[in-house]
Amino acid sequence: MTIAARMKELGVTLPKLTPPKFSYVPTTRAGNLLFVAGQIPQWEGEVRHKGRLGAGLTLEEGQAAAKLCALNLLAHVQAALGDLDQVERFLRVGVFVASTPEWVDTPKVANGASDLLAELFGESGKHARTTVGVASLPFGVCVEVDAIVALRS
Repeated sequence: MTIAARMKELGVTLPKLTPPKFSYVPTTRAGNLLFVAGQIPQWEGEVRHKGRLGAGLTLEEGQAAAKLCALNLLAHVQAALGDLDQVERFLRVGVFVASTPEWVDTPKVANGASDLLAELFGESGKHARTTVGVASLPFGVCVEVDAIVALRS
């Protein structure tokens, strides 16, 4: 089954891309590796999920934000490759969670992104991961997600 067919089966839609607002490119390629810049929870330019975990935002809101970040990440992968079936494997995913110092559930927040990738790509979506709590993120969002992706030869 293609990734597009799997997405349709699960009712998953990718957002339309929004150009970066700062000095970077969304993806860079080196050989069979694609590096994807950090993606925030936005839907077609509308920034969502502002705030910090442990200071008004719930675990479920954090997981929804992480999932939305992953959808934006996939939209950039598709734009770079033309086809998500060119993905061989997600190697590493980095998840940054804006939270209070006492918040200890950053790995659970990150599962919002990780679970989506595994659901869509199966074993190829399972990845090494770093999850870090931070004081703040761009535009006041609560989550940002980046990735390193291995591509088919």
